[in-house]
Amino acid sequence: MTALATLPHSLIARVARSLSAKLTLFYAVLIAGVVLLVLVGAKTGISGYTERMIRGEMASGAVVFDRVTTMRYAQLGDASQVLAADFGFRSAAATGDAPTVASALDSLRGRLHLDQAFYVSTDGAVVGFRGTLRAGEAEALRRVLDEGSTRGILQLGEQRFNAAAAPINAPVTIGWVVFANALDAGELARLARMSAIDLSPQIVAAAGLTADERSGRIVERFVDGQHLLIQASPIDSFRRDQPQMLLLRYSVTRAMGHYAPLLWLLLACGLLGIAVAVAGSWILARRIVRPIAALDAAARRVAQGEYAQVRVDTRDELGTLAESFNRMVNDVGERERQITHMALHDGLTGLANRTLLREYLSQTAARSAAGRQRALFCLDLDNFKVVNDTLGHPVGDALLCRVAARLLAFAGEGFVARLGGDEFALVIDDAGRSLDRAATELLRIIGEPCVIDGHRIVPGTSIGIAIIDGPDCDPVTLTKNADLALYRAKHDGRGGYRFFEPAMDAEARKRRQMELDLHDAIAGGQLSLMFQPLFNLSEARVSAFEALLRWNHPTRGLVSPADFIPLAEDTGLILPIGEWVIREACRAARHWPDHVRIAVNVSPVQFRSPGLSAVILQALAESGLAPHRLELEITESLFIDNPAATLSSLHGLRDLGVRVALDDFGTGYSSLSYLRAFPFDKIKIDRSFIMDLLSSDGATAIIRSITTLAEALGMETTAEGVENAGQLDILREQGCSHIQGFYFSKPISEAHVAAMLHDDAPPAMRLAS
Repeated sequence: MTALATLPHSLIARVARSLSAKLTLFYAVLIAGVVLLVLVGAKTGISGYTERMIRGEMASGAVVFDRVTTMRYAQLGDASQVLAADFGFRSAAATGDAPTVASALDSLRGRLHLDQAFYVSTDGAVVGFRGTLRAGEAEALRRVLDEGSTRGILQLGEQRFNAAAAPINAPVTIGWVVFANALDAGELARLARMSAIDLSPQIVAAAGLTADERSGRIVERFVDGQHLLIQASPIDSFRRDQPQMLLLRYSVTRAMGHYAPLLWLLLACGLLGIAVAVAGSWILARRIVRPIAALDAAARRVAQGEYAQVRVDTRDELGTLAESFNRMVNDVGERERQITHMALHDGLTGLANRTLLREYLSQTAARSAAGRQRALFCLDLDNFKVVNDTLGHPVGDALLCRVAARLLAFAGEGFVARLGGDEFALVIDDAGRSLDRAATELLRIIGEPCVIDGHRIVPGTSIGIAIIDGPDCDPVTLTKNADLALYRAKHDGRGGYRFFEPAMDAEARKRRQMELDLHDAIAGGQLSLMFQPLFNLSEARVSAFEALLRWNHPTRGLVSPADFIPLAEDTGLILPIGEWVIREACRAARHWPDHVRIAVNVSPVQFRSPGLSAVILQALAESGLAPHRLELEITESLFIDNPAATLSSLHGLRDLGVRVALDDFGTGYSSLSYLRAFPFDKIKIDRSFIMDLLSSDGATAIIRSITTLAEALGMETTAEGVENAGQLDILREQGCSHIQGFYFSKPISEAHVAAMLHDDAPPAMRLAS
């Protein structure tokens, strides 16, 4: 119940305190978001509509201005043509009567309400112009008139005019009459009033505009915080060297200001909606939180170890939640008891597990009484994996349950636990029986045959015993000591028992330290190879070298392979070590003569590795060594567990082109059957036969039998451990083809191999020949 209440108590309390605020804030933010979207949408829509309307009006304004100016140009042109055709005016112009010309122009200016009416002669003289012309303007005006310009915007000085001109022909052109109206701010304002919006027209020189503005497109500009739309339209210019453009401007910012009251009204309505939503959300949240607060109070009571229920007042989701809480309070207590039992007991046998054993050992050590000895027995079943593999896991599980029942019956009031797999533990005392007697009896009880699913099984076990010698005994150390004793019992032979001794711990620490050092040896380059030659008796020369692994420890010196090779096989380090040996041996052999091979011992663990073929191929490829110059030596122990798989792997190696030799021949149980099943390239006769050659006739007969058999099967023979000339003579007589041993040479370094190969007849062989 405590585990139940701790979690929901803190959770429900936090929810009850913050739910009201969260709901209120949620709906406030939701309504605020809606209002914001409405405001943004309204503003965007109004802005887009306004801008489209302004662009349309600006285009219409440019058309209106063009039509009005065209009409005015037509009026001015008609009037100037009437005057230019008048006989009296032409006569005055032809005779150079300036006062008459000026008087006629002045009279017509008043009648037609013109701002300017003047005459320009072909020699550049100007008569009747009101104002002052700048230097060169009269000549420039005469030139454009002579080029045929008759209408457009005319800039004289700082002032612009709508002007129209007509030539005076008598009969050749003697001058021009020019009528013009000022295009000032008032005139532009009158033109602006013709538009539906308040445009700001302006006549500007084309040279003063940007390329975008001169293109005629409507462009945007931001000036002094104002968003402006600007359109420049080309208009007729009296002087082609002074192009003029109509510039229309309109402030979008000012136009949007007319819609500000509408936007403020929308904002006010949105704020009012937010206030209403906050108030409604707060009221709703308070009603929702009350049942949650009741759940919080109940959870607090459960946290204090009380039994608490929540009253169900509604049938909505909160009522369902209250009912679920009540069911949870009722059910979790039972679940906690089940979980506690599962956490401390084995699911298959129902025995205590390692955790409960540790607690029991702590209590037992604290209660240790003087004169009464207690001990921890650790045991596992011998060959239990075979039962699982051959009969199936259900039979294996049933066997474990049968063993557990026997242990419970044997222990009586003692404590029994399953530590995992097929490993069990018992805590018993010596009341009424010695610990040796108890161990012997336990071996007998476990070893009694049993029948499971029709299968007769005779289980066996090995036992490790650690004495509980006082209240200071650490459960972890005690379990470790019992495991070490069990390891020693299995190592010494299955079906026995051993008591823990301090030397076992020291040996285990030494083994662990050696394992760590071996890791460092692989990475630190402490491993090296020595090479022992194999001598071909018929050819009287070296035919191969066997690669022998050496470990030069930085503090312990040379470590015997008998010490570290078994450890490497147990820990799996033999795989990287074996790979290094194969690659290093191939690298060294690539410099030797073609008739000299390199022989490498392959560990059973390495042989069963699926990556052995890849390692060999890579080593051959890197070194460039021919496959037939690599010889792999295996032992008969590989055939014990799975002969079929071993033979398949051997054929795979043979397919690579490498040679295969059977090492230590004669020490196994089925050597002849192996030779019949697989054609080895070489048989290596074990040194135990060689040692007895001079003292036993039977040994000589065995050698002769082996060499005869090998010769019949087309295999070479190598005698290992040859140490004197007498052994050599017998081996030569009995048909042995190769020898290896200290008589010929001890293992040598790679540097000395070259010297040996250079000497065709080493001294030892020269004496033996």
